[in-house]
Amino acid sequence: MNYEFCIRTDPGLARENNEDSVTVDEPTRLGILADGMGGYNAGEVASGMATTFIKSELGRWLAQAGRHANGREVRRAMEICVDNANRSIFNAANSNPQYSGMGTTLVVGVFQDGRLMLGHIGDSRCYRLRHDALEQITKDHSLLQEQMDAGLITPEQAATSTNKNLVTRALGVEDAVLLEVNEHKVEPGDLFLMCSDGLSDMLDDDAIAQILVGSGGLEQKAVQLVDAANANGGRDNISVLLAQASSGSRKRGFISRWLGQ
Repeated sequence: MNYEFCIRTDPGLARENNEDSVTVDEPTRLGILADGMGGYNAGEVASGMATTFIKSELGRWLAQAGRHANGREVRRAMEICVDNANRSIFNAANSNPQYSGMGTTLVVGVFQDGRLMLGHIGDSRCYRLRHDALEQITKDHSLLQEQMDAGLITPEQAATSTNKNLVTRALGVEDAVLLEVNEHKVEPGDLFLMCSDGLSDMLDDDAIAQILVGSGGLEQKAVQLVDAANANGGRDNISVLLAQASSGSRKRGFISRWLGQ
């Protein structure tokens, strides 16, 4: 299985700084997205620490372990790296008064041929588009989600709630955090979208699906998603990570093709 990646982040229309952080390590097929929280620039610090630390540590492990590491090994490596990142952010918040209380959501994906190991904390999401059908494959760690699970409110009521941004789990807020990890089978043609709530709060699933099933490459779709979120208000930072799965051999470089190799 081959993967093509594309990332895009935008401050939106209501905020001067961008507290989101998104990155990809293409050689190890590792994608990470974080949405920071905290006063001043503390959220920006937390999300940046999360993506930088996890990309470095987990990326190094994946490069050494190879793409054939089994699911249990990858899951454990993800949990260890996220735990270490959590402690780093928590310690920084407790040793620097200006960073007090900072934290971040997290979505981290390891794409291994026909398998995606997906971990998340908080309300940043991952969607999968398969055969033109969009499905959210993460479940928000939020007060709203807990209220829906308990039958206290409907999804329609949740869409207009003022409590959208109250997360029940975040990286760096306490000395320990639970990373939810799930394994997903990947089929050729699957398109995965990781996003901060700056996208999912501005666009419903139908609007997101309409863009993803449309024509154009990943870069164009990423731009359209951000532009649509801004057109609907852009009330928060907007970040997207797209990963497209395809079968077949990797494309050869220009020189290799020219030489007939």
